[in-house]
Amino acid sequence: MNPQGRFTFYVLRPLSDFTLWLWHIERRFEFLYRRWFDRWLRPPLFSAAQGLQNLFRRNEHLELAQEKLLDREEQLIQDVIDEIAKFMRENWLPGAVQRFGNTKTYGVLRAEFTVLDDLPEPLRHGLFAEPGRYPAWVRFSGPGPYAPPDLEDFGQCSVGIKVMGVPGPKLMEDEQGTQDLILVTPASFVTPDIRENAKMQRWVRAKAPLGYAFNPRHWLHLVMQLLYSPMHANPLEDQYYSNVPFLLGEGQAVQYSLRPKDRRRSRIPVHAAENYLRDAMVRTLDEGEWAFDFMVQVQTDSHRMPLENATVKWPERLSPYVPVAELRLVRQRFDSDAQLRFADVLRYNPWHSLAEHRPLGSSNRARLRMYWELAKLRQRMNAVDHVEPTGQETFED
Repeated sequence: MNPQGRFTFYVLRPLSDFTLWLWHIERRFEFLYRRWFDRWLRPPLFSAAQGLQNLFRRNEHLELAQEKLLDREEQLIQDVIDEIAKFMRENWLPGAVQRFGNTKTYGVLRAEFTVLDDLPEPLRHGLFAEPGRYPAWVRFSGPGPYAPPDLEDFGQCSVGIKVMGVPGPKLMEDEQGTQDLILVTPASFVTPDIRENAKMQRWVRAKAPLGYAFNPRHWLHLVMQLLYSPMHANPLEDQYYSNVPFLLGEGQAVQYSLRPKDRRRSRIPVHAAENYLRDAMVRTLDEGEWAFDFMVQVQTDSHRMPLENATVKWPERLSPYVPVAELRLVRQRFDSDAQLRFADVLRYNPWHSLAEHRPLGSSNRARLRMYWELAKLRQRMNAVDHVEPTGQETFED
């Protein structure tokens, strides 16, 4: 073992483990203050962190919806794929391999995705060109790269929406009728681009993620992540963000957000069961249906709303979110073993997409190959076949 490896093994890994242990202790007390903190302190603290970050960003003077490739971008993407593939082989047994990110499945739920009537003309492109109703499979999940009890995760939720029956040619050939939409609860991403993501993945694989924080440029990114990493009460009650941009027609970039229509909020449990987030979702949908607004935010300033830096939250004062569709979860039970196993045959990829919604930015460009190759690896190790769903699936235990 070289000196850097010894330092990582004997210093950074124990320090990372100790820091995570302290965080787990803190989370057991969040029921006392977290709701108050998120309402009154998180917005100004997050805005201050964003403002400080923006002071040091260089204006590239790009056009709206204009991308800029990184040097050695394809090699950086391959570096990330290689690190994550090694992590999957090292940490999961064949037959039980999980996704590296968005790892723990809380549930795969039936839904209807309804495009609204009377949208403004600039928003009528692709899936949103005409009013319509589509079946969808919606996967709610935890952060990864492990699948611990919910109280011991990293405090982030994600949602993958697979809209089915969408006509038109797609950017990937493995699915013909789907449009995938992927969002997370943090309002900004942990790394600005695929170059920094490659660095982070090396530390994650070494089981010393605190090593990524040794670079002072990453401190603000981690602070913003911590502000949006609470102990959640119910994944159905959170707002989700795409963090990364997409085309909406030609020459127009947008980001997505998913916001629950019902503003009620559950209390954070004092004594949390291992799968308390799934249990909370089960209780909600036992009582009735649940709906979200699916919204887009149009890029209006190429510097303050960049395509190539996923840690920058686009200011809503410059461009507010506009509802374009409704996602409605019907009343249902979804926690059978058979329906949970259904998640393993699915592949969520933002490049399962119409050309009018092409993913933008280096983080998104990386997802084309990264999600494709890692999904194939996961399903090959689990000896399952990829299935493009139709919405007509049934499940029996």
